[in-house]
This record gives sequence, structure tokens and C-alpha cells, in this order.
Amino acid sequence: VDNAAIVGIHSGGAWLAERLATELQLEQRLGSIDVSFYRDDYAEKGLRPEVRPTQIPFQVDGATILLVDDVLYTGRTTRAAINELFDYGRPAKIMLAALVDRGGRELPIAADFVADTIALPANRSLVLQRADDGRFSLTVAHT
Repeated sequence: VDNAAIVGIHSGGAWLAERLATELQLEQRLGSIDVSFYRDDYAEKGLRPEVRPTQIPFQVDGATILLVDDVLYTGRTTRAAINELFDYGRPAKIMLAALVDRGGRELPIAADFVADTIALPANRSLVLQRADDGRFSLTVAHT
């Protein structure tokens, strides 16, 4: 697609998006998004200390955007990312890629591309970590 772009959701999705952009030779059409201010639980949880600026260095209007996240769970992060993307313009199409779909959706959101599906209890979370050599690992943590 001529007007394709990749946008990763901080932080794990942004790491995965970097790798995808390199593999697909789309480094010039790579962006990252931090949805902290767009989450519907922002007032409840407050601002996380690791908030990063959103970087969308390309025209969103008319673009086909691959939105990348590490773990798809309730769908609320995806909803927030889509809301933020529309602040930058009106994409022609948004597709969602997730490394892991853990179920538990609260919103009608599904990934177009997913590497794995697992079931976890609500009191557990998946955390993507990136080593200094660029390798990824997923760990299960208590919430």
C-alpha cells in the first residue's frame, strides 16, 4: 500500500512497530503513540511516570495505518489510540496487530493480526520486555 504507515502504542507496541517497520522497509512511515491522556480511566488512575510524547511524523489523512500493541485485553487501550489518531487526521483505514490476545474484551475490538492467544486470570497481566540486544520476552505478572 503506497500510503501505509505503522504506529506502535507505547511501550511494547512501539518496540514491535519499530521491528515491523524495519522488516517492511517503512522506517520513514513509523510513528508511536502514548494513550495516557486518552484513556477513559485517566481521572481514576492518574498519569503514569513513564508517559512519552506521541510522534506521528507523517500525514494521517488518507493513510492506511497498522496500529501495533503488545497485548490486547479489554480493548480500551486500542479505543484510546484510535481516538488519538483521529486528532491527527482521518485515516483511510486502521488495522490492529497484537503480539498476544488474552481475551477479556470489554469493547467490540478485535485484532486483524495476532501472533498468539492465551487465557489469563484477571489478576494477572502480560509484560513485554526488551533486552539490550533487541530480543523480546513476555512474562506473567500479578496485578
